[in-house]
Amino acid sequence: MDLAPPRTRRVILLAAALLAGCSPLRILNGLVSNDSRFQTGIAYGDAPRQALDVYRPRTRAAAEAATLPPLVVFFYGGNWSSGERADYKFVGEALASRGAIVVIPDYRLSPEVSFPTFVRDGAQALRWGLVNADRLGADPSRVYVMGHSAGAYIAAMLALDERWLREAGADPRQLAGWIGLAGPYDFLPIGDPMTKLAFNWPDTPASSQPLSHVSSASPPALLMAASKDKLVDPQRNTLRMAERLRAAGVEVHVREFDDLSHVTLIGAIATPLEWLGGPVLPPVLDFIGV
Repeated sequence: MDLAPPRTRRVILLAAALLAGCSPLRILNGLVSNDSRFQTGIAYGDAPRQALDVYRPRTRAAAEAATLPPLVVFFYGGNWSSGERADYKFVGEALASRGAIVVIPDYRLSPEVSFPTFVRDGAQALRWGLVNADRLGADPSRVYVMGHSAGAYIAAMLALDERWLREAGADPRQLAGWIGLAGPYDFLPIGDPMTKLAFNWPDTPASSQPLSHVSSASPPALLMAASKDKLVDPQRNTLRMAERLRAAGVEVHVREFDDLSHVTLIGAIATPLEWLGGPVLPPVLDFIGV
């Protein structure tokens, strides 16, 4: 008989799978429960990677509530050069199990494309969410864009730089807010070779930086980071973005976590790892109102 508590069993399973060389994201996805109504492979454009998945609460509690649930469009990271929406099932399930409706898109990656193509893909996916919020059972006035790392960059650009959503036929003013986890918002000059390729360095325009687009019209923000992040400097990016938003009179909430890393910051959203170094999920739920 296994007498270990559930949390201990999860840690043992994670450790065993990691030692076996399995993908950490696949491990997380294997441990989360299937509590949502799931739709996959919905096209928002013509390219193979212009597709998205939708997670909706399985119970009817959200539909029967006095208010409709929020819609969250989540963009994953991967240095604009890797990532698959299926790997982020744990994000969709964590939010949907609490009553949100979640859209997780793929987008085209470097080196096939470079800036601003992945931002344009993000704008089309977010417009899809805005247009279909009502059909999905969400409140069209409570649409949020969220991302981690390179995905937080895309979320920030869509929320702050009105060019991209307007080009897609929408407007940042339709957003109730944006959520950035370990986002790079100010990273010129570029040193990393993969990022150089994604942004055509040294021909990278200054307008590619989210920090330069903050204004009094920017939507409210929740910014989260690991205080000891070795990949994306939280002082230069998260805290500086928060300062710029506050100076513009924009509502902003900031959370730093001393016991998380760039990677575990997003992993801690998964239900089996909610206890890890945070918790990360409660501030997100408070911000979107579920």
